[in-house]
Amino acid sequence: MSEQDAEKEPTTADALQEWRAAERAAAVARRGRVAAETAALAAADAAEAALATAEAAKTALAAMALAETSAAKTANAAKLAVLSTRADVADADTLTAMADLDEADAQARYKKASDRAAGRGGQG
Repeated sequence: MSEQDAEKEPTTADALQEWRAAERAAAVARRGRVAAETAALAAADAAEAALATAEAAKTALAAMALAETSAAKTANAAKLAVLSTRADVADADTLTAMADLDEADAQARYKKASDRAAGRGGQG
């Protein structure tokens, strides 16, 4: 081997330094690849979660619309029940008043009949 060839060839220390630098570069590249893969998985998970959230929001919106419709129907039914109950109370008041009049009339007829009977019983 000539002196010129020896100058072109790195020394052991230089070769070791190059090897260590290449090793560090390879380690950094591997960590970068792992980080990129992890980021890609996280992005895929985030996209899936976003789709699931969108679907949940659609479902919640539909449930809200159904709840609103149901609440409106319940309010209508309650209004009708109130109106019907008020009418029933009015009818009951009318029937009570009529029954009170009938009772007073019957009491008056009884008193009249009793008075007549008492007047006939004293004469006879």
